[in-house]
Amino acid sequence: MPAIPDLPGELVPHNSDTERWLKAHVARLCQLDHDRFPGSQPVSFSVRDLTRLEGQDFWVCEKSDGLRVLLLVVSDPASGEQTTYIASIQPTIDRHNAYRELRGLYFPHHENPMHPLMNTLVDGELVIDVDPVTKKESLRYLAFDCLVADNQNVMSKPLDKRYGRLNAWFYKPYSRMMIDHPFMAEKQPFRHVTDIAVKQISFSYHVRAVFDGIPLLQHGNDGLVYTCVNTPYTPGTDNNILKWKPPSENSIDFKLVLRFPPSINDPNQPDLHAKPLFLLHAWLGGERGQERYELYDEMFVEDEEWEKLKRSGEQVDDRIVEVHWDPEISRWRMMRFRNDKPHGNHISVVENIIQSIVDGVEKEALLQRSDAIRNAWKARQGQPPSASQPPPSQASTSSRLISQPPLQAPPQPSGSFMPPKHMPPLDLRYGPISVSMWSKVSGPTVFAGMQR
Repeated sequence: MPAIPDLPGELVPHNSDTERWLKAHVARLCQLDHDRFPGSQPVSFSVRDLTRLEGQDFWVCEKSDGLRVLLLVVSDPASGEQTTYIASIQPTIDRHNAYRELRGLYFPHHENPMHPLMNTLVDGELVIDVDPVTKKESLRYLAFDCLVADNQNVMSKPLDKRYGRLNAWFYKPYSRMMIDHPFMAEKQPFRHVTDIAVKQISFSYHVRAVFDGIPLLQHGNDGLVYTCVNTPYTPGTDNNILKWKPPSENSIDFKLVLRFPPSINDPNQPDLHAKPLFLLHAWLGGERGQERYELYDEMFVEDEEWEKLKRSGEQVDDRIVEVHWDPEISRWRMMRFRNDKPHGNHISVVENIIQSIVDGVEKEALLQRSDAIRNAWKARQGQPPSASQPPPSQASTSSRLISQPPLQAPPQPSGSFMPPKHMPPLDLRYGPISVSMWSKVSGPTVFAGMQR
């Protein structure tokens, strides 16, 4: 799995005057009546969204496997002093809506590079690029949307206008400065001029080209993002931003809890030599220290995987783990630990992702729908449809893939439900259960080479 980057910069102290001012300042820039985080969040792509791609104009880009952050440029018009901050759009190990100051960055004004770019807020992702030859890692910031540019709120504008402002006012003056003054790269938190960039976005019917470009990326990929062109930037969940993944690659973050069987010699003590149950708990809400979780399902771990976990010497119990659904065995499988997140996905997010797995769309269905999406787009612009059509064999395959109704989970027989292969159950949550004395392993800190 690709590495999740650490957030750079110096953390602004929690509840400090600086943090309170920053939150109020962002609320004023975004014209919001609250100081909560203003970033947007996508919804999962499902089969019904294929019709939406035909009926509306969407842009598509690859979704990088990294950290979603907003970048804030704060400038004082009197002194010309400029400071740059980043804040994560998702809960991190620090906390939600935490600001970090980035030193060494400077963004010139698009009209006069001798003056600073004024207050600006852009949306993007932090990724780790790995050079395929030298294996050297570089931290990059990839911007893809703009909320505020040079003191002008552009959230109500359509995506093409926001994207144009992002390029012309934010990125191009900065890129030109770095080319003209390469010595400034020595002071950057991102070490090279290419380490701040604007992500390339394509028309939705060019999705094949986007797929073709994914193997050339130097960072991990986490699917695609479709964004409606004609809608405004909306803080919070935005139904006009669609996150696509192959159904088999959708992942969920749970809290992992180990439960060991009772010892044969003493039933009141856990058998720490035995292989435990790996239980997945969904987050019900609550702040740090007061989180509420509910048992949701069990993760399958092979014997060799368990031995490897023990040999690592890392804590396993009570950590956030990212899992995916394995259709071949109809079980959840581990992908990695999420050290960057303080808790797992909320129960509502878990259920939405499960639904997206059941009602998901495969890559081939997206590709086969491209001609219909292109023709509908051209028709809205009064242009003739494209002459290109998929080969008959592929077209028939596309029809089968798209026309199938969403899969429904069968009723659960009491005590003996076994989910069918190739489809996760829609509801595997257990009811209330008693708290086990062994859910967090008691006993010595280190046992059999494993820390608990």
